[in-house]
Amino acid sequence: MDIKDLLPQDAEGRLRIIQELVPGKQITLAHVIGGPRPIVYKKLGLNPEVDFANSAIGILNMSPPESAVIASDISIKAGDVYLGFVDRFSGTLIITGRLSEVDTAINEIVTYFRDDLGYAVCDITRR
Repeated sequence: MDIKDLLPQDAEGRLRIIQELVPGKQITLAHVIGGPRPIVYKKLGLNPEVDFANSAIGILNMSPPESAVIASDISIKAGDVYLGFVDRFSGTLIITGRLSEVDTAINEIVTYFRDDLGYAVCDITRR
């Protein structure tokens, strides 16, 4: 028996995948990339005019996904950062700027969501 025979399929034999989002208030990823290579910016579709030598990328993922809107507002008020990507449907936020500014913005977001909104938050990781 092939593994494909065990997976759910529709009437036409196509693989059927079900995605679930478990409700909850949480930040599941908070990461700061310091000094990324220019190719990372380009592959993500981010602003190619950024000064790559003094820059960083901050990445967050949260649920409910609309939380990304709140996080984007906090980020631009907390530091001189550029909103690279905000998705209210997946809960993803990507910001760019100087390392210290991105670090400050990510810290402010995580602190506000944990202390004021009661979210479960992960540790902020850095590389």
